[in-house]
Amino acid sequence: MQNPGIQKKPMYPIEAVDNALRLLQLLRDGGSLRLKDAAAELGVAPSTAHRLLAMLVYRGFAVQDESRMYYPGAAIGAGPAGLGWTRLLRTVAQPHMEVLSGRINETVNLMVRVGTKVRFLSTVEGTNALRVGDRQGSVMPASKASGGKAILAELDPEMVRKLFSSPTAEISGDSIPAKEYPAFTRELDVVRQRGFAANFEGTEEGISALGMALHNGKGEVVGALSVATPVARFRPLFDQGLVPIMTETRRQLEIDIAANPA
Repeated sequence: MQNPGIQKKPMYPIEAVDNALRLLQLLRDGGSLRLKDAAAELGVAPSTAHRLLAMLVYRGFAVQDESRMYYPGAAIGAGPAGLGWTRLLRTVAQPHMEVLSGRINETVNLMVRVGTKVRFLSTVEGTNALRVGDRQGSVMPASKASGGKAILAELDPEMVRKLFSSPTAEISGDSIPAKEYPAFTRELDVVRQRGFAANFEGTEEGISALGMALHNGKGEVVGALSVATPVARFRPLFDQGLVPIMTETRRQLEIDIAANPA
């Protein structure tokens, strides 16, 4: 069954609508947006990006301050828990993701945890005809996504327990029943020991993924990297050294994260 947050691209997409929705995702996940960055992200002229942003402001989905920076408006709902540094994280991670994707020719994702969910900040796709597509802007349960589990494994166990037994988790459908929670904690223990988490069709049918947590210079978890592949290619990729390749990518990326504190 396909994850409800991941949909196939329509046969006849409306480009202007798609661009407006992408701007909403960028505002939601990044916390702020400059006109030139919006134009670059969409691959359009600044004048086009300005018209789209003006409509978002008009409808209350964005606001603009005196420095001409755009921020999420009231209509967009709550931002990503005040994670204003996500744009910097994306910028720092992008070249490392491109190198990793080039080495293994598979899709690489960057994500952060927001409550019981993970939000995908960026994707670099492989070039195989059959590949996992762009997940930027998608939201998935942290307890099922490989990157989400990698992050949760490094949090205080009591904090994780409270997180998934809270009323908010109940409302969002992310709560874990008491009888299933011991198995979940054992899985996190294994993730913690191994240094990576796996997801075998836990979020999408036919897709497997391997995730690793990312840390800042203080050793705090700030996000995760994941490699997603069609199920049939996962085991061969794993046997060919996916874990050490990802570990080296993470090591180099964390050096850059430490050098760019925010």
